[in-house]
Amino acid sequence: MIDVSLVLQLHESTVALWHEQPIENTYDGVMDLICKQHSFNFELWHEEDIARSKNVTDEQIAIVKRNIDRLNQSRNDHIEKIDDWLTTMLIDQKVTLASGARLNTETPGSAVDRLSIMSLRLFHYREQLDRDDVDQAHVDLVNSRIELCEEQRMDLSQSLRELLEDIFAGRKIHKTYRQMKMYNDPSLNPYLYEAKKMVG
Repeated sequence: MIDVSLVLQLHESTVALWHEQPIENTYDGVMDLICKQHSFNFELWHEEDIARSKNVTDEQIAIVKRNIDRLNQSRNDHIEKIDDWLTTMLIDQKVTLASGARLNTETPGSAVDRLSIMSLRLFHYREQLDRDDVDQAHVDLVNSRIELCEEQRMDLSQSLRELLEDIFAGRKIHKTYRQMKMYNDPSLNPYLYEAKKMVG
C-alpha cells in the first residue's frame, strides 16, 4: 500500500531540491510513479508562471502553451498509472469487496496529485516571506494562507490514508478514472484532424 507520510516527504523534499538543481528521480516502485507525476506538476507550475507574464512575446506564449498541454497530459497519464499500480496490488493481494462496498468521489492517484500541487503552493507561499519589498499586511496575508494550506494538506492526507485503508479492506471500490483527454489526440481534436486533411 502507499505510505502517505512518505509521499508528503517526497513532495516537500523534491520541491526544495528541484529549485536548486535539475529534476532527478531516485525512487523506485510506486514512489517512482509518484515522483514522476510530481515532476510534471513542478514543471507545469513554472510554465504557468511564464504564461501569465506580460514580458514575453506571443511566440514564447505559443511555446509555453504547447509545453503546458504536453505536461498536463503526462501529469494525468501518471495519475492513471498510480491508480493502475493500486489495481495490480489489489489483485496480487486478492482483496475482495465487502457487501455494500461503494465508490469514492476521487481516486488515490487524484488525491496524490492534489497533495503534489499543495506542496508547490506551500513552497511558493513560504518564498514570499523572504521578500524585502513587501509590507506587514502582505506578510500577514501570506501567513494566513500558509496556515490554511497546511490545514488542507493535513485533512487531505488523512482522507487519503482512510481511503487506502478502506480500499485494501474491501470497503471501497477502486477503479482508475480514465481522463480521456481529447485535445492532444490528432483523431479527436478537430483543429488537428482538419489540418491534416488540408495538408493531405
